[in-house]
Amino acid sequence: MTNFQPKPVILCNHIVCPAPQVYPATTMPTAPDKKQLHDAIVTALQALVENARIAVRTAYDAATHEESIAENKYDTLGLEASYLTQGQARRLAECEADLAAFQNIPVRHFSLDDPIAIGALVQVEGDSGQRQTLFLGPAAGGLKIEWDGSDILVITPLAPLGRALLNTSVGDQVTVQMAGARRQYEVLAVF
Repeated sequence: MTNFQPKPVILCNHIVCPAPQVYPATTMPTAPDKKQLHDAIVTALQALVENARIAVRTAYDAATHEESIAENKYDTLGLEASYLTQGQARRLAECEADLAAFQNIPVRHFSLDDPIAIGALVQVEGDSGQRQTLFLGPAAGGLKIEWDGSDILVITPLAPLGRALLNTSVGDQVTVQMAGARRQYEVLAVF
């Protein structure tokens, strides 16, 4: 086995990492390498932490720059820059917490009979026929990575779909209320 070291390309909150193919449930010959997927997610989160660190440094530099010193009581550039620095620091703390949460969960392989839990790679089909591959994670909900041509969306139990999928199994259907509409999903595969 080779050591897989994905090199992410960052596009906002969308990370592109090469990895083994995730096939539709009906054609998947073997389970995907969850260790490589976990490593790809951790790599993406590390990149987000580094971007957040850069944003904090940039905001701090702007807040402490000599041009940010107030010349009169109506000059709020320095105050606004300090608020931005605080916001970026909070974002950095959230990114670091997401990374720590993923670094602390073990890679778990699920069988067909196992109920969905944190660490499950789940393939679902919506009532519109669209298939999605989701990773039920402890944090970082909304992170999307491309894993060898397949988009994988990280969701958490705090999201309506994540909460509905918990403790379900292959073949189960769940209904969730999202964006004012009821949507139904069928669990096609769990890894």
